[in-house]
Amino acid sequence: MKTEKHIDDPDIILIGSGIMSATLGVVLKELDPELKIQVYEAAEGIACEASDGWHNAGTGHAGLCELSYTPDYTDEGEVNVEKAIDIFQEFTHSLQFWGYAARKGIIEHPTDCVNPVPHLSFVHGKDQVKFLRSRYLQMKKHHFFNEMEYTEDREIIREWAPLILEGRDNDAVAMTRMPNGTDVNFGALASELINWLSQQKNCGCATLHRVTDLEEKNGRWSVEVASLKQSKKFITTAGFVFIGAGGGSLSLLQKSGIPQAKGLAGFPIGGQWLVSESPNLVRQHNAKVYGISPGSAPTMAVPHLDTRIINGKKSLLFGPYASWTTKFLHEKGSVLDLPLSIRADNILSLIKVGISNIPLVFYLLRQGTQSMKNRLTELRSFYPAASGKDWKLIDAGIRVQAIKKEDGDAGIVHFGTEVMTNNTGTLSALLGASPGASVSTNIALNIIQKCFPNILQAHAGHSKMKELIPSYDEDLRSAEMAQRQEEVCRAAAQALKLEK
Repeated sequence: MKTEKHIDDPDIILIGSGIMSATLGVVLKELDPELKIQVYEAAEGIACEASDGWHNAGTGHAGLCELSYTPDYTDEGEVNVEKAIDIFQEFTHSLQFWGYAARKGIIEHPTDCVNPVPHLSFVHGKDQVKFLRSRYLQMKKHHFFNEMEYTEDREIIREWAPLILEGRDNDAVAMTRMPNGTDVNFGALASELINWLSQQKNCGCATLHRVTDLEEKNGRWSVEVASLKQSKKFITTAGFVFIGAGGGSLSLLQKSGIPQAKGLAGFPIGGQWLVSESPNLVRQHNAKVYGISPGSAPTMAVPHLDTRIINGKKSLLFGPYASWTTKFLHEKGSVLDLPLSIRADNILSLIKVGISNIPLVFYLLRQGTQSMKNRLTELRSFYPAASGKDWKLIDAGIRVQAIKKEDGDAGIVHFGTEVMTNNTGTLSALLGASPGASVSTNIALNIIQKCFPNILQAHAGHSKMKELIPSYDEDLRSAEMAQRQEEVCRAAAQALKLEK
């Protein structure tokens, strides 16, 4: 979707058109219809980077099947599920907001964006089975996960995910299943939100426009924008800037001059998927099945075999496979992105990351140079009977991991999503990797609470936020809120046509 609509000197500039900018822009416009909002996107289309349908797994990460959310044990020797509980509550904010957007016509085609797909966790081997059993028992205690099922029975596993057992040996196996999982096309979702936003009064979106510099002057941000189509630059200003530019966020943060950006570095990790459109395989497998991350692999490299629904068509996806890259972006990235991001205040952080993460470095090198035969070997550890003729290799998204100094210790790699906000609350930037998209609404809420408290403090603002997200300012985690949680999730599911 090409678009070029400009709002002069808006209240808010959103850099990047992915799910984060799209969500923040729509929520703010709904809270205050008088706001002037401008979106700038360097690519030709909307949400072409990390939010694109093929650049992520599309898992509505709700803590249902991702074993990396529950890697630790309690003092009692049971799996600690607190993080999964927190993630689920954050995901419900997104679910409720998407439901609101569907009811109001902001999202016109909900089934293009969100579809019901069960979420499964699969393990094999006695130690892994013991881990999954403990995880299930602890999660089942909480009302968020009262529909979770567990089995070590191969016949039941064959009913849930027949490909997983096809050709597998007699090793111990176990699986959990949550029937109310989702497959989310974050690219389609962001496109619908941006399309609605750009049609509102005093709102604009311009693709093929890259923000190249920004500077705070007299309480406003002076923003330099390059028109990539016309090869010219211009200056605009805004009271608030959100940098949601994926891998491009790092360089803009460095140029902003805010203290939080000092010493900040980025470490890009590319990704690839194996994809199958075989009607026979697609017909048999209807689930997102997550396993345990192998060895030195980062948590974002947890293997999974997923049903994907993109442009109304089902396919299967396996991966991810990591790849070495120095680019920060797919569409408008350069092999010089990493070298040009190195500065005197972050070079030690980058060096230490390399030295202290040797296993990760070797893992990336092995992944990036492996053959199709080796990739199929990894697939067959998950789906033993896989045939190479059914699968093709495609590129996934690039994730730039944030590296910064903490407590005087340089070179800490942050696998995950992080928001940086300056001291005056006039600039926020999103850094890191998925699954931030799934909790994009919760991230938007945190930014609004920190940077736009006056909007929320007004009675109309609070009432409107409760309309957007009914459980806003409620803690659904407590046992007394079980009925309330079920109520708000059911209403959202109905609006999104997520009937089981």
